[in-house]
Amino acid sequence: MNYNKLGKTDIKVSELGFGAWAIALDWWGKKIEEDEAKRMLKKAYDVGINFFETGDMYGKGKSERLIGEVFKDMRDEVVISTKYGYDFEGVEQIGHTELPQKFDEDFTRMALRNSLERLQTDHLDMYGLHNPKLNHIRDDSIFNVLDSFVADETIKTYQIALGPAIGWTQEGLEAMDRPNLSAVQTVYNILEQTPGNELLRKAEEKNVGILVRVPEASGILTGKVNADTKIDEKDHRSVRKGEWIKASLEKVELLRPIAERNGLSITELAMKFIMTKKGFASVFPTMISEEEIINYAEMTDGKYISTSDMKEIDELYNTWPSYELKATPQAN
Repeated sequence: MNYNKLGKTDIKVSELGFGAWAIALDWWGKKIEEDEAKRMLKKAYDVGINFFETGDMYGKGKSERLIGEVFKDMRDEVVISTKYGYDFEGVEQIGHTELPQKFDEDFTRMALRNSLERLQTDHLDMYGLHNPKLNHIRDDSIFNVLDSFVADETIKTYQIALGPAIGWTQEGLEAMDRPNLSAVQTVYNILEQTPGNELLRKAEEKNVGILVRVPEASGILTGKVNADTKIDEKDHRSVRKGEWIKASLEKVELLRPIAERNGLSITELAMKFIMTKKGFASVFPTMISEEEIINYAEMTDGKYISTSDMKEIDELYNTWPSYELKATPQAN
């Protein structure tokens, strides 16, 4: 396992991170029972993953609680990051339906206290804004509170997690101008490099780490989703429609020769493509079994994509049609 410095901090994170949303929600076609979830967390640590990234809304605290129970006696051996911003009390979580957001000081302090309690720790390596909009990014009062947490060492640093859909360019770019921000999390993969490429360029300039989610393009790059796949409406991938699936599968075939001449599967090519990028810190593929954790860990062998192959991928990507990006209305 390779480890990268997290932005402007001295924190070293495994380039393969454990995104812990799937152990608390059945949004990926599988409900993971608590015993299995704990085994998965332990297996992740055993294969070299030290970075566990979650959010308080995942199962209404369930993901945080599981991480706390597994690592309560190993706190200094793992890097724990969680996020806040959704008021999930008394509401039902269904797929992509967004919940009410709050980032005011009182809510922030309450959310942090609750997360620390569930995680059974007195500090976080990283705290984050969960899917903030542009007005939140521009609100100094929010970041003043986060800066106070850094000053009193309750958190070491903070991030913003962009979303929920792909896009949010201006939000990411402006957030990187915040001096104590060390990471930006975004959807990015070999098929969907916009706005990730732009974010990666500024991240390198500003010494900010890019954290990547959805590296498998919702299952297209692992073969789990094909032209015949039927996705349940509760599934997090239900926004992916038939036309997008068909077009994505055609792009995969154009990438296949590059993978094959390097002795790689499409999944391996997709993961190594991300790990080769400057500005990259850690990637969170959706892993729903111990076997998948082992398989992904084997891809972190220190072998990256050559400059010539990266150039060919870039040239190929630039021939593909652009796609709609999401953003806060006033960013348009």
